[in-house]
Amino acid sequence: MLTSIKSNHLTSSGQRLGMMYFRVAIILFGAQLLMGLIAAIQFIYPAFLFELFDFSVARMVHINALVVWMLYAMIGATYYMLSDETEHEGVAIGLGKLAFWVLTLAVTIVVLVYIFIQIGPGKESTIWLINEGREYIEAPRWADIGIVVVVLIFYWNVFATYLAGKKTGIMTVMVANLLALAGLYLAGMFFTDNISMDQFWWWWVIHLWVEATWEVFVGTLAAYALIKIIGAKREVVEMWLWIEVLMLFGSGILGLGHHYFWIGTPEYWWEIGALFSALEPVPLIAMFVHVLYDWGKEQGINGEKPAINNGPAMAWLVTNAFGNFLGAGIWGFFHTLPQVNIYTHGTQFTAAHGHLSFFGAYATILIGTMYLGLQGAYGVKQMKATFNSKMGLFLSTFGVLGMGVALTIAGYEQVLVERAELGAGWNAFFVAQDLPWYVQAQLWRAIMGVVTLLGFVYLVLDLLTIGKKARAAEA
Repeated sequence: MLTSIKSNHLTSSGQRLGMMYFRVAIILFGAQLLMGLIAAIQFIYPAFLFELFDFSVARMVHINALVVWMLYAMIGATYYMLSDETEHEGVAIGLGKLAFWVLTLAVTIVVLVYIFIQIGPGKESTIWLINEGREYIEAPRWADIGIVVVVLIFYWNVFATYLAGKKTGIMTVMVANLLALAGLYLAGMFFTDNISMDQFWWWWVIHLWVEATWEVFVGTLAAYALIKIIGAKREVVEMWLWIEVLMLFGSGILGLGHHYFWIGTPEYWWEIGALFSALEPVPLIAMFVHVLYDWGKEQGINGEKPAINNGPAMAWLVTNAFGNFLGAGIWGFFHTLPQVNIYTHGTQFTAAHGHLSFFGAYATILIGTMYLGLQGAYGVKQMKATFNSKMGLFLSTFGVLGMGVALTIAGYEQVLVERAELGAGWNAFFVAQDLPWYVQAQLWRAIMGVVTLLGFVYLVLDLLTIGKKARAAEA
């Protein structure tokens, strides 16, 4: 999708492999949005596709497609920056290509099983072949093992190339973080008979995987992108990157505490979790503000504006800085405070936080990196924003923000009626879902889902054409 390998200007086989991952990532991104829209419609009209494609399946594919497309984009981004940062072609890239095709085949099979088989009997074979039954990490056991093997191959490619090439601070953090990312996934591959203990380890994958390793990964991408796009000082971005490592691996682990209370652990985890969860986006924002301040000072001294050599990538990067702070920081913090969370836990407040944080913290930076990849693929020095790129950014961001606001309103109605007034029983749950605020909020969530999908269409059109336009303009 993002240009053919034969016609591109990428000199590294690792970078070309990264572009292959980007292509699959954008396809899975579209699948995620489509499944989300189906699930949003089923919230309003429960009979929609009933017993043909139920809500539980649409939701499962929606969430798993989200995780997998982001992993594809993360691997692609790592391969793309690896050769550039290490000044090395890449070690065992042929093995990496084999792993790519194995992973893509496995993902295709798993998605088809989710859609067409959906559920199985309560036997060991179902866990191995259909669904492990653990929310958010439902992949069957054979796929789980396959993912670990693929990630180990990927890590070997990165680690061996790092050892063989130049060792920058950005790549040092990246290599260490990828080891943690691979290791934390293993916490979700075993079961215990004690449900509290099982949920404890399950959250290490679901939340610490995201709140620690993914956030550090975003930091490395942001540092690399700021250097490439506006010529940020390496010592500045690497300084903030190390601060982020210290804060995230401290606050990320402690930030899990706002989940622990609900699975039977002591009450003090509530306060600890609420406080440290809020600290996670701080270093990223600080890095971005510091770099922009230096960039503005440089503009004042020289009397001319320093060039932004990739307009769309920079726009997505700016969106990431503020989206991370808004979705992961503010929306995450205000509903995990102990005095609030006793009412908001398990309501649409959580869904609002999830939509805003995943898009704001991760999707934005990964899409920006795709534009960086396109710039390298077409060998252009300058890539300016087009109408399609502006519409893709605006509609996607506006749509997700609209969904976040709508879900927050739905959650507010649940807190007032279902929790505070009616006592949080099953009857209260169903009464709350029939009230006008809730129904109207879910309707607006679906409408904003359509807006987001339209933004995705503009984004794909731009990814298919912007490189050719930039090359023609330079020619």
